[in-house]
Amino acid sequence: MAPGRRLNIGEAQRGTPLGESRGINPPGRPVFTNTGREGCDGMANEERTGRPEGLKPIDEGFPVLRADVAGIDIGSQQHWVCAPTPTGKGREVAVFAATTPGVEQLAAWLKDRGVTSVALESTGVYWIAPHEILEAHGFDVVLVDTRELGRVPGRNKSDRRDCEWIQRLHSCGLLRGAFRPVEQVCMLRTLVRDKGTLIAERADWIRRMQKTLDQMNVRVHRAVSDVDGATGMAILRAIVAGERDPHQLAALRDPRCRKSEVQIAEQLTGHWRDDHLFSLQQALKMYDALSETIAAYEREILRQLERMTNVDRRDDQAPPPTSPTKAKAIKKRGEDPLRHALYRISGVDLTTIDAVGVETVNVVLSEYGPNLSQFPTEKQFVSHVGLAPHTPTSGGKVVKKKKKPGSASARVGAALRMAATSMRHSQTALGAYYRQVARRGGADVAVFATARKLAQYIYRLLRWGQPYVDEGVAAYEKRYQLARAQRLAAAAKNLGYRLIPVEA
Repeated sequence: MAPGRRLNIGEAQRGTPLGESRGINPPGRPVFTNTGREGCDGMANEERTGRPEGLKPIDEGFPVLRADVAGIDIGSQQHWVCAPTPTGKGREVAVFAATTPGVEQLAAWLKDRGVTSVALESTGVYWIAPHEILEAHGFDVVLVDTRELGRVPGRNKSDRRDCEWIQRLHSCGLLRGAFRPVEQVCMLRTLVRDKGTLIAERADWIRRMQKTLDQMNVRVHRAVSDVDGATGMAILRAIVAGERDPHQLAALRDPRCRKSEVQIAEQLTGHWRDDHLFSLQQALKMYDALSETIAAYEREILRQLERMTNVDRRDDQAPPPTSPTKAKAIKKRGEDPLRHALYRISGVDLTTIDAVGVETVNVVLSEYGPNLSQFPTEKQFVSHVGLAPHTPTSGGKVVKKKKKPGSASARVGAALRMAATSMRHSQTALGAYYRQVARRGGADVAVFATARKLAQYIYRLLRWGQPYVDEGVAAYEKRYQLARAQRLAAAAKNLGYRLIPVEA
């Protein structure tokens, strides 16, 4: 054998020519290639320098902290895996089909080599199935984004090189895994995300119905505040059923509606063209179908929450809301069962925090779960949610680095910012904080700062059980004025002056 030439394991055992069995293999026949010993750049010595391997020991460069780890480059059709050899000397690479039997063979192959931790490259959605299967086999699976560490000059880009590079970085402890909750929380997260998508789609059909009504000059949205409210939907269904008399339509108003029948009837006279009426009818059918599907998701979410609840807490009930306004809103929307179910899995009532409603709590617990121990400090959790007040700059310019739209942090951050907007006129300490920040930095800054406060209160309540107490507007204003006077006094002292209070 010529110096420096490596044998494929299959070649050594079966006499197969090197490189003959490339590509996706039939079940039971993954491709193996022994990578031998290499330097810290993850490339075999003979391929980097043309010299026989073994000239550079593996412990040069970054020190290896863990040898029993593997790296996987995820693909849509096949997965390239790099793991230590069964003897522990050197590494080897194998490729498995992306099918379920192929991933099962991958798990068995890793067990034969004593692997305990696996690093996966987060590629699209293709990583989800291998992650779940390997996690079920007892491996410590680390989901990583290697884009930052992968931009190294001199690396030849290929699937095999990527898996070797991931394994090398993981063995040196240079990879940081992404946050992923436990399996039960992931199942709940899927349901809540799908429900949110359906709610957004239903809102689109509401806008289409409103557009159709505008084209007929039937101004339902001017007659009532919400088209999808009790009065608005009653009028829409009557129009689809064939009613055209504006006074008969106005008589369907809910007794709690602020406008009178005469005021509503003035807005409900249209020209009733057939094509617009047909579009309105079909849009209403889509709205009803989506509403029925959303109700099915809500029932399934409650069942999943019940499965997540400990047996000794299944009869617990959340305490009554401290705010009468919030209690009335929760009862009106029919969110009491969901509120009690969320209380049972978390042990705390997050709706006691001002501006945090049941749906906001549902989003937070479905994305992070009730256990926030993976975030040792409050600042780490706030930063992960994307509400840390840090503006990255490069070359004197602001670098816009937004969270991935579908990530947990983006969803929770958006939910908290939406909740923070309700504090604009709230007569609470949070409301006073919102208005104080808005006077200095504007509404956008106030929303961001208030959402950050909400994230802090949620972390303290879930992590440490610290209850939220509203100190009130007067107490907050007094504390703010005292802190402001102290800052002014310190500034005057630095300039050589002394502040003297004016007698009343």
